[in-house]
This record gives sequence, structure tokens and C-alpha cells, in this order.
Amino acid sequence: MNEWLRLVLAIGAAGVGVTLAGALAAWWLNEPRRLARVFRHALDGPPDAALIAAGAGRGVALSLASRRIVTAWDRGGWRIVYPLDEWMGAEIDLDGAVAARAVRGEPTRRLDRASGAEGEVRLRLIFDDPGHPDFELELWPSHARRGGFERPREAIAEANRWIARIEAVLRRAGSQPAEIARPAPVHRPIPPVGQEVDIFEGDEDELAD
Repeated sequence: MNEWLRLVLAIGAAGVGVTLAGALAAWWLNEPRRLARVFRHALDGPPDAALIAAGAGRGVALSLASRRIVTAWDRGGWRIVYPLDEWMGAEIDLDGAVAARAVRGEPTRRLDRASGAEGEVRLRLIFDDPGHPDFELELWPSHARRGGFERPREAIAEANRWIARIEAVLRRAGSQPAEIARPAPVHRPIPPVGQEVDIFEGDEDELAD
């Protein structure tokens, strides 16, 4: 009888251990936390601003201190790091039509409505890189059960804030001396999970253009 009791307790303990391990793995690898680790690693610290297309596994973050902007997709499995000076602009697409646009060297087209999108809200970032000239985030509809925007109006407002950010970045870039050297863009894949203790510490591989 004691042997059966020990067996039942061992099986129960094993089940609890597996459940806890699974919960911990899900917590560690969930989309927002994984992308946040990618952002911190790529920017050498916490970003000044970040945006995640919840459920789509895509996000963007920037750091004024490191003068970098990073785009990530595949839930952080891949990323591209650009010098901030290569961020050329951004535009908001509402239901397939450009509703706002701020691009270096062009007049800014401001958003004249904060609602009205019925199908899609997209933010497109534009870069001075022939190999990877743009990056798009679908903000609405949200593909996540939680953590995404609850209404298209919220997605539009956040996209509009990023238009304001690119305007500020372009103003700062225009006020800096032209002789400041720009760091080269870094295009890197993330090592597979389990390769190292910190799954985002591999720096030797480069994403081919």
C-alpha cells in the first residue's frame, strides 16, 4: 500500500512539475516579453518608445540614446537594426488609403480624422535601405485575444503618435552637423531558443541582404 501511495505521489509531483515548467516557458516566451528582450538587446538598453502589433509577432522600438531603431518580426525571431538617421518617414494607412504621412524632404500630411477605419489600421515605416526599405505593422484588427487595441480609434491614435515621433526625429536630424558619422545598419537573426541561457545573445550571424 505504501508503495502505491509513493507512486501516486511521485506521479502527482511530476505532473505539477511539468505544468509549472510549461507555464514558466509560456510566460518567458510570450510575445510581448520576447519582443521586449529583443528591443533591449538591439538598443543596448530600454527603448524610448515601442509598438507591438499584438498577435502578429511584429514590433518596432527606438532609442534616442543609442540612435537606433529596431524592427522585429516572427515574435522576435528576426530583427533589423537601423541607424536612426536612416529612418526616412512613416505613413498611416486606413482601410487601404494613406491618411497621414511624414517623410524626409516632403511636406507632412497630417491626420485629419481620429476614427472612421472599419477594416484596417496600418503603420508603415520607411527607411533609407534598398534591401529593407520599409516595415509594416497591422494595428487593427488585433490578432491577439488580449494585449492589443480594443478599438480602431486607439490604434489610429497610437499610429498618429509615431507620425509625431518621426517628425521630431527629422527635426533633430536637420539640426545636427552633417559630418557626424552614422553607424552601419545591422541585420541579424536571433539564435533559436535553447541555444544559450539568454536566447537573444547571439551576435555572430548576419541576415543576408
